[in-house]
Order: sequence, then C-alpha cells, then structure tokens
Amino acid sequence: MSKRPSIHVPKELAVGLISIALGLAAGAVLMAVTGNNPFAGYRHLFRGGLMSIERVGNTLATATPLIMTGLAVAFAFNTGLFNIGASGQLLFGGLCATAVGLTLNLPKPLLLTVMLIAATVGGGLWGFVPGLLKARFNVHEVVSTIMMNWIGYWVVYYTVPAYFKGQFLETESRKIPEAASLKVPWLTDLFDGSYINLGLFVALGAVLVVAVILNKTVLGFELKAAGFNRYASEYAGMKVHRNIILSMTISGALAGLGGAALYVGYASNVQIGVLPVQGFDGIAVSLLGSNTPLGVLSAAVFFGILHSGKGFMNAMTEIPPQIGDTIIATIIYFAATSVLIEKFLDRIRRKIAREV
Repeated sequence: MSKRPSIHVPKELAVGLISIALGLAAGAVLMAVTGNNPFAGYRHLFRGGLMSIERVGNTLATATPLIMTGLAVAFAFNTGLFNIGASGQLLFGGLCATAVGLTLNLPKPLLLTVMLIAATVGGGLWGFVPGLLKARFNVHEVVSTIMMNWIGYWVVYYTVPAYFKGQFLETESRKIPEAASLKVPWLTDLFDGSYINLGLFVALGAVLVVAVILNKTVLGFELKAAGFNRYASEYAGMKVHRNIILSMTISGALAGLGGAALYVGYASNVQIGVLPVQGFDGIAVSLLGSNTPLGVLSAAVFFGILHSGKGFMNAMTEIPPQIGDTIIATIIYFAATSVLIEKFLDRIRRKIAREV
C-alpha cells in the first residue's frame, strides 16, 4: 500500500499562523461581546491598512522601525540573549541621527550616509554596555538593557532642550531640513503622499544581512553556538565573552538604525518624555516571526497593517481603537506561549503518523 501524500508546513510558520488566528478569534469575540459586528470590524481594519496605495505606503512606513527592532531582538535571541532594551537603542540611535542632520551641512546622499552611520554607532553603543556587563560581570542582560532604556530616555530629555530645542516647544527638537530626511519626493509621489521613506530599503537590506550572518558565516555559527551552550563553546575554543559583547552590539546597532528610520524618516524631529513603543513591539514581532529574519519581516508588515488600520476601523464603525490594541496584545500572548502550540502540533503529527 502506498502512503498518502502529505504537505509539510514548517513548524515555525504553523505556530505563527495559529497565533494570529487565535488572536483574531479572540478579537472577534471581544467585538461581539461589546455589541459590534466582527466581520465589519475586520473588514475596515484591513482595508484601513491596504485600501489605497497611500495606506499601503503608510503601513510599510509603520512597519519599517518594527522590522529593525524585531531583527534586533531576534538576533539576540538567536545567540541566547534577551535584548529588552531596543527602545533605548532606538531612541539614542534616532537622537544621534537627528543631531547629525541638524548640525552638518552636506549634500543629501553624504549626509544621509553619515546619519545612518551615527544611528548605527549610537544604537551599538547602547547594546555594547549590557554586552560588556554580561560578559565580564555576568550581569543579566534583561536588567542592564532596561536600565539603558531609561538612561537613553534621560539623555534625550536633557540633550534636546539644551542643544536642539524646537522653535516653539522645548519638548521637541527642531525639525530636520529636507536634506536630512529619509523621505524622498519620488518615493512619496509613488505612494500618493504617504510617510514611506528610504528607511524601508535599509530595513530590507538589514533582513538580508542578518540572514546571511546567522546562516552562512562562521561568525553566525559561533554566536549561535555560544547561545545554545556557552560552556561547550568555551571548550571548543570559541571566544564566548567576545561573542556576547559582539552579539549585543550588533543587536543594538540594528535597533539604532530603526531609530533613524523612525525619527528622520517617519517623523521629522525627536520628542522628549517618550520612550518609543516600537522597541517593545519588536519583541512581539520577533516572537511572532519565530526569531527568523524573514519571519520578522512578515510579522512587522502584519503589525503595520493592524496599527495603520485600527484608526480607520474606529472611524468607520463604533469599535474603539483600543480593541485593535487588544487584538495585537492577544496575538503577542499566543506567540509568547508558542511552546504549548508546538506541543499541540507535535501531538497531532504523531497521531496522524500512527494512523498512516
């Protein structure tokens, strides 16, 4: 007897899709309980992010910093570290990019290059410190990265009013000049005036680079090996302390680039007193994307659709935008409990295998 053909679905993809389905189902129940039509709600939610070329551009612009922070968290996860400091790294990287854009007078291509380098260095520095503390003194990276978040917060809180104060408000920096903006006319016109900017191409390039580093290089193998088993890596002669520092530095640099995409791409200035939520959303993006570069890209675009569409859903129905946030939070919850979903899928596979 010949075996029945089977379709193999990667476990990570299946877990992500199930997490999304469960989150959307929970959101539908919440809409129904509050007296709203879930089908109308979801129709307007997804139309809000995709109904026109302008909204598609805004969705991609919203997703761009999420791609970078998701990559930052995923890179650290792959090397056995938990970077919860992407918000601080994003903020400080954005401050560095903004400071360069407001200070230097250079041709736009050269200025943007210097700004992106500054954002990378700034974010990398904010990741280097927790990496050094982890490698030398075994300070847990969760604690040190949280502390770096607030150090970045207060550095920005002091620096912006002292050196880059806006024309009318002390709570925000001056607006960057056109030459320092990642927005370019041809791309804005292509998407009918949306917020899309060159940061998207930087993010796509980062996805490719991270994928190559993790999967095709000796460095990536050593970084992942140190994450899987630090002591075995030391026994094999790998420089584990150096790899921990390097991993956190690269992770911070990725988040710092996201800061450039956010503050000189999507926005045009830096506001004080705000710790960007994109850093924390990056944790959810990484979890939903199974800590893989392509998964992070897909998850970030999906979150971009939800963030862009919830306002339109509220405008077209009586469903409050907080329900959109609840849907996102529920998806995050199911992604965080992916181990239970994996066990459930393994049980189903074993049952099918016995029947075959």
